[in-house]
Amino acid sequence: MPDTQRHPFLHGLSLHRGAPPTVIVIFGASGDLTARKLIPAVYNLSHDNLLPADFFLVGYGRTAIPDEEFRSLAAAAVREFSRRELREDAWSRVAAHTSYVAGAYDDPKAFDRLAEHLDALERKLGRELQRLFYISTPPSVFAPIVRHLGTSGLAGRHRDQPHHARVIVEKPFGKDLGSARALNTAIGAVFAEHQVYRIDHYLGKETVQDLLVQRFANAIFEPLWNRNFIDSVQITVAEEVGVGSRGGYYEQSGALRDMIQNHTMQLLALTAMEPPGSLEAEAIRDEKVKVLNAIQPLTIGPAGDVARAQYSAGMLGGKAVPGYLEEEGIAPDSNTETFAALRLSINNWRWQGVPFYLRSGKRMARRVTEIAVNFRRPPGTLFAGETSRFDLAANTLSFQIQPDEGLHLILNTKVPGLETRTQPVKMNFRYATTFGSNTAEAYERLVLDAMIGDGTLFIRGDEAEASWKLYTPVLDYWNSVGRSGMDTYAAGSWGPASAEALLAARGHGWRQP
Repeated sequence: MPDTQRHPFLHGLSLHRGAPPTVIVIFGASGDLTARKLIPAVYNLSHDNLLPADFFLVGYGRTAIPDEEFRSLAAAAVREFSRRELREDAWSRVAAHTSYVAGAYDDPKAFDRLAEHLDALERKLGRELQRLFYISTPPSVFAPIVRHLGTSGLAGRHRDQPHHARVIVEKPFGKDLGSARALNTAIGAVFAEHQVYRIDHYLGKETVQDLLVQRFANAIFEPLWNRNFIDSVQITVAEEVGVGSRGGYYEQSGALRDMIQNHTMQLLALTAMEPPGSLEAEAIRDEKVKVLNAIQPLTIGPAGDVARAQYSAGMLGGKAVPGYLEEEGIAPDSNTETFAALRLSINNWRWQGVPFYLRSGKRMARRVTEIAVNFRRPPGTLFAGETSRFDLAANTLSFQIQPDEGLHLILNTKVPGLETRTQPVKMNFRYATTFGSNTAEAYERLVLDAMIGDGTLFIRGDEAEASWKLYTPVLDYWNSVGRSGMDTYAAGSWGPASAEALLAARGHGWRQP
């Protein structure tokens, strides 16, 4: 069996050409995500000859758009947002099979029209198509869409066959444990779990996938990947941008829901999971769920495991920016956090006693997503005492996920000269330098994986619930105390003092990526 078939992470042409004839239906086709990510992803897959020969794209939305206008809008999205320039031969293969169906998300007759439209495509083609439904809408209509996919018969065809209907569900997947469970129940009433692909685009990033390769394909790391050699782990997801025009959405979300419960926890799970028995999707997802379930409940309140804050006015990129409470659409007494930091403990053999520190915030010093694994310091007998000569740092292996994907390893080395002096140095590997900068974007990989039925880089239902189980008590507590305990940090900084205190209590400090 070729390696690409045994190992889902080794994506290549021999695996992806196995995608059957497919029609992708995008719900929310006139939305921002469709224009910025989904249409460009489909185009780039066509550019690389990774779409099946019989491929159809159907947009679905509440706004009535003629087919030709939708094709023009899609082409404009490719020109503006694709990582490659639009090449007519690659785009024409998609455009020729692109159409649009207008309808409400809670109208059963509209879904009947969609079913008739797809049936007509198949009759014209003379063969059946795998149906992939991509739900890229506000979360309030996730459940109605799924329900009508069931009642219309669109979800049930070929349910037990290799090329059954599949559904991709965008985030946010619920807003707490109760809503996540309710959404899982609604989806489970229509689709079997193997038909469901809960998307987290972070899992499509190269460095995130490389994390497993570094851990399990390099003998120098895995023997050290435990409490005996690792002192702490820090995961940072920092954004320079504020809430902008999304104040209404963000007031209902906040940093914990928007970034930590999903993206950041996925990074933690891949960092901390046990070696899976294989690279099959379920083997990997089983281990992720195990480590999420091993995280101890958080201590909430003063001197607890959680800090939250809002950004105040400050300077970013040499420009003055307003504080969160001055942003458009934000209530003057808002208790929504724009920054959250946590100290997690994993109660298992590998990680007992090793703190995992997570932080995410808006209007921070710079945009960066990083996992930093900090190793224990060696015994300080040989190079101790003379700090002027011996500048030593803890060995740190960092995975930079964005903006410049790569790996960095901090080592201590001797400074050239007749006198013995030491200095920390950083060994760098960057994807763009080694492999070129025009690598596939996350949505390209994830859309393609869903077409071929590879769920490795998608979230399972029990995974989503395990993460919400940890964070729902925190959200409930914050809601009950209002603004009490809310810290602030200046825009353009690395966060509030309360986040520093969270680490200082264990003798640690945040690193600046």
